[in-house]
Amino acid sequence: MKQRTSRWEEEVEVEEVEEGEHLEEFIKATHKIVSNEEAEKNIVSRSTVVKGVLLQQAVQVAVSLLLFTFISDDSGVVPQQPSILVIATQFLVAMFVMDTWQYFMHRYMHINRFLYKHIHSKHHTLIVPYAFGALYNHPAEGLILDTIGGVLSFLISGMTPRTSIFFFSFATIKTVDDHCGLWLPGNILHLFFKNNSAYHDIHHQLFGNKYNFSQPFFITWDKILGTHMPFSLEKRKEGGFEARPIKKD
Repeated sequence: MKQRTSRWEEEVEVEEVEEGEHLEEFIKATHKIVSNEEAEKNIVSRSTVVKGVLLQQAVQVAVSLLLFTFISDDSGVVPQQPSILVIATQFLVAMFVMDTWQYFMHRYMHINRFLYKHIHSKHHTLIVPYAFGALYNHPAEGLILDTIGGVLSFLISGMTPRTSIFFFSFATIKTVDDHCGLWLPGNILHLFFKNNSAYHDIHHQLFGNKYNFSQPFFITWDKILGTHMPFSLEKRKEGGFEARPIKKD
């Protein structure tokens, strides 16, 4: 009886895996922004990407622990959490600070040939980005753009460590979505942010390398400083979508 049950469980597991693979292929075929040919342009293995992302996450956790230790109150009094209105204001301030820092640092890494060649080009080995490669970059870039940018956003906004957990979780989700390479229907983030997976895909293409630097929230600085590349999202005959640049007048 146990042997029959075991076989049945194995068959169910196999069917579930196959169904999951079919669902993944269906989503990619119908909602991906790049073609299969473009997806093969990446010159870095996924295992290398995973290792790089884990390293950056470890550095960010270490910096966060040091920062919270430095600013913590040893009195034992539980700090009072601010009101929803104050938290919302802190979120907006932190978003502006992070956007500003990352835009100018990101753009400078493209302008400075040394920094691009030895640091930022590592992120662009993912010509066609995917979700878990969103934070794949050189450790120095991770420190400058993400870690320092995060610390500045935290300190300038005045948010509490508790609020920062929600803010940085949201920022990470937004960054992962921007790099997922998919245009998913009903994506609520697309209702509030024009900086999305298609927008950032333009930047990762060779023709858009000097445009669409803004990340991770708004496209304000691209608009103000003339680095915004407008695009249209067209359906492919073979399935999925294509972000096509619109020529400026």
